[in-house]
Amino acid sequence: MSRNARFGWVFGLVLSVFTITGHAGRAEAAPLKIGYSDWPGWVAWQVAIDKGWLKEAGVDAEFQWFDYSASMDAFSAGKIDADLVTNGDALVMGGGGTKSVMIMLTDYSNGNDMIVGKPGIKSLKDLKGKKVGIEIGLVEHLLLLDGLKREGMSESDVTLVNTTTNSTPQVLASGDVSAIGAWQPNSGMAMKLVPGAKPIYTSAQEPGLIYDVLVVNPTSLAAHRAEWVKLMKVWNKVVAYINDPKTQPDALKIMSARVGLTAAQYKPLLKGTKLLSLEDGKKTFVKADGFSSLYGSSYIADDFNVKNAVYKVKQPVDSYIDPSLTDEALK
Repeated sequence: MSRNARFGWVFGLVLSVFTITGHAGRAEAAPLKIGYSDWPGWVAWQVAIDKGWLKEAGVDAEFQWFDYSASMDAFSAGKIDADLVTNGDALVMGGGGTKSVMIMLTDYSNGNDMIVGKPGIKSLKDLKGKKVGIEIGLVEHLLLLDGLKREGMSESDVTLVNTTTNSTPQVLASGDVSAIGAWQPNSGMAMKLVPGAKPIYTSAQEPGLIYDVLVVNPTSLAAHRAEWVKLMKVWNKVVAYINDPKTQPDALKIMSARVGLTAAQYKPLLKGTKLLSLEDGKKTFVKADGFSSLYGSSYIADDFNVKNAVYKVKQPVDSYIDPSLTDEALK
């Protein structure tokens, strides 16, 4: 699974802004076009595709496979109606001029994102005065700050070494840093290269730091609301099939085949992702501060993005979130 493209596109996007704000890029008779990429909460849709559940539900939808950054570009160019992204990246697209609406959650990262310490580093407290290899301005940076805050520390207590996520395993192995921040499979690779290295803080310790969502072009949403609700109803069937011990082996076979892994290789990655049913999503759509709420998580992501110059102006977060379709799909 290659998640490293997932966040790395953001700065380039800001520099090459698309000024599209609301055309669906979709002919009236064409299917809903949805971009998806290599993350368990999104690969999960492959189950519905292969099982024919979308057609059974009367949904005319076409899922298009992309590298993550390419899916963002396609959505920004109006080539697809919807995309599967993180809540923070939905705001980044908005900061770059492409508005979207988050209509449902697929999951949150539940351990796949992590701070990995070299042997002898047992906790974040052990990093005081030491170097951490991390891609500054991306989600692992936010994860580190969250963990440091919990320990009564701040960013000034460590020295950040700006490191591309896909090179973090080699940087940890070089001995130049005491820890790195990365998501799977890079974090796992780092631990293989450096025997004794281990996670000292993960996204499982802060559920909701990274929510994954389905975002839709506002014009497509207005014109085809009923179709989007139908598609959302299929999601609960997908989550149940993946979580049921009786059917999970078949789901893993389908999902792993999509990304060129074996079911055994894919299972640990699935464990690091907490799939959210529509009922779970409804709870998260409640407006509140903090990571238990999609709103609260997105407020924090917005502050982080502005502070780190991902975009300049704070985004109107509430306008990016529409819980009403989840309510409708659950009726």
